[in-house]
Amino acid sequence: MVGRLTRDPELRYTANGAAVASFTLAVNRQFTNSQGEREADFIDCVIWRKAAENFANFTHKGSLVGIDGRLQTRNYENQQGQRVYVTETVVDNFSLLESRSDRKPTDSQQNKPSNGNGFSGKGADGQQKQNANQTYSNANQTNSDPFADNSKPIDISDDDLPF
Repeated sequence: MVGRLTRDPELRYTANGAAVASFTLAVNRQFTNSQGEREADFIDCVIWRKAAENFANFTHKGSLVGIDGRLQTRNYENQQGQRVYVTETVVDNFSLLESRSDRKPTDSQQNKPSNGNGFSGKGADGQQKQNANQTYSNANQTNSDPFADNSKPIDISDDDLPF
């Protein structure tokens, strides 16, 4: 699924010390309603362990992200003694779909540490994901040539060329 965060991720830790972040993803539907407007679905999501910490550090309200995972239904008894059922997406992997320069930081984002590059994190299974700089797609980008605005020559040795 691809969508925008409706709020900053909420990072918590379990009693065993495992990180867990919860967030809601607004996902546009592919069709328009009778007024010609696109409706959105709001998907509750949860992500675990190191991926949760990375997700919380590198995303904020309005961030465009791609996720994959599985649906999970759980239940619990609330304070009134009623059984409550919750269906949510357990995120296995995520990718940042905007470059850092395309995002407008919120107040909470300005205080977060930056390592200077995009990051797509590790999935819940611990596998390293590709760097977001390699996987992001910028829908607002008007020119697909990254060197079009650069009038300086590019210094590349013949050994670096694939042909």
